[in-house]
Amino acid sequence: MTGSTRPTALSPAARVARTAAGAALCLVGALTLAGPPASAEPARTAGDPLARYHHQPLTWKSCLLGPDDETGKELQQAGAQCADVTVPLNYDDPDGRTITVAISRIRATDTAHRVGALLLNGGGPGGQTIGDPPWVRAAMRQVGERYDVVGVDPRFVGRSTPLDCHWPTGSFIRGAGSDRAGFDRGAVFAEELARRCRTYEGDVLPHATTRNTARDMDVVRAALGERRISYLGYSYGTYLGQVYATMFPGRTDRVVLDGVVAPDRYNPRLLRGTEQANRHALEGWAAWAAARDTTYGLGRTRSAVLAVVDRIQAAAGRAPLLMGDHRVNEQVVPVVVFNGLSQDNDVAYADLAQAVRDMRRAAEGHAVTPSPGLAGVLDFLLSGSDSSYGSAQSAILCGDVAAPRDPETYWRDVQRARTRDALFGPVTHNIGPCAFWDPPRERPTTVRGDLPALLVNATGDPRSTYQSALTVRHMWRSSRLVTLSGADQHAVYGVAGSTCVDTTVNTYLTTGHLPSTDVTCDRGKGAKPEKSVAPSEAGH
Repeated sequence: MTGSTRPTALSPAARVARTAAGAALCLVGALTLAGPPASAEPARTAGDPLARYHHQPLTWKSCLLGPDDETGKELQQAGAQCADVTVPLNYDDPDGRTITVAISRIRATDTAHRVGALLLNGGGPGGQTIGDPPWVRAAMRQVGERYDVVGVDPRFVGRSTPLDCHWPTGSFIRGAGSDRAGFDRGAVFAEELARRCRTYEGDVLPHATTRNTARDMDVVRAALGERRISYLGYSYGTYLGQVYATMFPGRTDRVVLDGVVAPDRYNPRLLRGTEQANRHALEGWAAWAAARDTTYGLGRTRSAVLAVVDRIQAAAGRAPLLMGDHRVNEQVVPVVVFNGLSQDNDVAYADLAQAVRDMRRAAEGHAVTPSPGLAGVLDFLLSGSDSSYGSAQSAILCGDVAAPRDPETYWRDVQRARTRDALFGPVTHNIGPCAFWDPPRERPTTVRGDLPALLVNATGDPRSTYQSALTVRHMWRSSRLVTLSGADQHAVYGVAGSTCVDTTVNTYLTTGHLPSTDVTCDRGKGAKPEKSVAPSEAGH
């Protein structure tokens, strides 16, 4: 669902895009476990086995880890402090091995009107959130003074106790190639990724799950001394928020879910069904690039620019493109393009245009040094520098919901999807490491039937599609949906530059009252209240 695979810019949009990248990299599969699904946590007795975690003292310290720690510098400049929260590795054995969850906090300054703690999750799974409080606090404007804004790196992510399978890549996502031989190579690659995780992290894999992340969130809540928490989650973080509110009813205050993942869509093949939205986003980018042909030289019409992308993919199918130290084959090219389509703005479009221009030159046989943005994406996909990101992401996806195990299932799906979209279909339906993973230890969560939350989504979201937001709005009748119309954008609040969306969210965070109706924000225009979405209108 989570935008770019690994943007390097430090802007708020890039930060959310990075975690949304994780979501972008969420490939999600079928529910195959028998028996009733899991829901709320059982009530704890007076002899609470988690008491030592709930009442632990937190040692707050500087977030700066060293002179090259850009995240730490931004947190320090914003007045944040950091702490490590101790949690059990296995909640069934709270007296056993422990791990740490890293958090950051910018404290409320308007203490007379303090609401409480606002916990953040930027998506993924696998995306860091500890660095997000400064830009979220800025997006909140004056209401931010009334909250402790808390970034949480989930278990096994970022500054928390790490999980690293020593992968040669930061992501398992690949295209399936143009033929069965390419698909089979991809299956071998996926199986090798799963093998490495069993080899290097087999003892902790069963505990890398969304339900355990939600349990950790509740320990953080208690350690902060809060009876309830407010929550802002993007992309995968919207699913985490749904799971937390289900497992710990009564412990949420104000909940904002942006880039909504419908719970019935959450599994290791989550990107299935996003082809149309990504094609729409690609066509929008192509029109943008065509209008700037004098800058990028990709063609003066949308169709001409799209033809360049197709020629690059065809060339990579004949022989890998030589780009710096990397060999970019037909399984990687569509992921590079896919990566560039989560943010609907000039900066993101320019990065993709430069990447396509670089790949075209390589396809024509030129020696190419990739532009900085493309170089970062290729390093992420084709080296082990971000192994921990992909490792944690896969561990959580595969640990939450079982995926189909027969490669023939994926091959058939790829072949069908290819006829609908030859570039993106083989990416969104391809096999991944979850096909070779051990079965999850817990059943998937049956998300609660209602919650008065504020949902936010763009109509053209290429990761968590607008239909997913409508599904959750239909399911949660007391919620409200804020729609950004006319934008191919993943993550909206504080990111897309919509005054209408930001004002609507901040009003809710200020008052605690949801809008009386759903709200539609036209891109670049003001708010237009809409009638509430009726079940027949929301659909599935």
